[in-house]
Amino acid sequence: MATSQVESTNHSYISKHKRFWEIDLLRTVAIFGMLNFHTLETLYFFGLYPTLLRSGVWWYIRVVNAGLFIFPAGVALTISYSRRKSVSGLRLRGLKIFGLGMLITGLTWVIARDEYVRFGILHFFGIAFLLAPFFIGFRYINLAVGAAVLAAGIYLSEHGIFVHVPWLLWLAPYPFSTMDYWPLVPCFGIFLLGMFCGKMLYPQGNRRFYIPEFSNPVASALMWPGRHPLLVYFGQYPVVLGILLAVYPDKILPYIKDALSYLPF
Repeated sequence: MATSQVESTNHSYISKHKRFWEIDLLRTVAIFGMLNFHTLETLYFFGLYPTLLRSGVWWYIRVVNAGLFIFPAGVALTISYSRRKSVSGLRLRGLKIFGLGMLITGLTWVIARDEYVRFGILHFFGIAFLLAPFFIGFRYINLAVGAAVLAAGIYLSEHGIFVHVPWLLWLAPYPFSTMDYWPLVPCFGIFLLGMFCGKMLYPQGNRRFYIPEFSNPVASALMWPGRHPLLVYFGQYPVVLGILLAVYPDKILPYIKDALSYLPF
């Protein structure tokens, strides 16, 4: 009886906590792309890099990289839900992530009031997790709605069609300059497509297809960023700013002092 209980406990632990390396690897690739873009944009912001990354081919590369973040998040959400069956957990996570997004809003408002983040990637993920319980029971509906939302977003962007109501900027493209901006249309479409693929490829939280497992230390190190995306996301800023401050103190320090001078304390 004791042996049976141990085996049952081990099986339960594995089913609830097993990670799939292919999802973590996809996230790691996206994180390295994010680090590259954020570093270049920071250099541009301080006048140390001449090319703006919000237009032309750079913009499309940036959009693809964001998709590499959003799509596996939808996949992982269905895996997590199928193992825990907790809608309240999804909502709580959404509120936490949205709260972190508001922290980014406050910090960027201090350093760049003209381009501070109103609805960035963390705000999007927060709302996406709050909306996910309404779609978690569907499969092909998620495919249809996701494709429609993605197509609508592409159409609006390609034809320069924007919402012109500031309080709707979270919903669809809004014409303003900002450091980070990912509205629900089209981003939630990518998220729903990820949820559809999660249902199809990882039913009941188990991989439906066979690929070799990688559990060596090198593979674990490579996939570590994909397992801790929020930690890497927040950790990049002090690291990048610290390096730039050490290399270009004459460029960075005066700007920081000027930005802090606006604070009321």
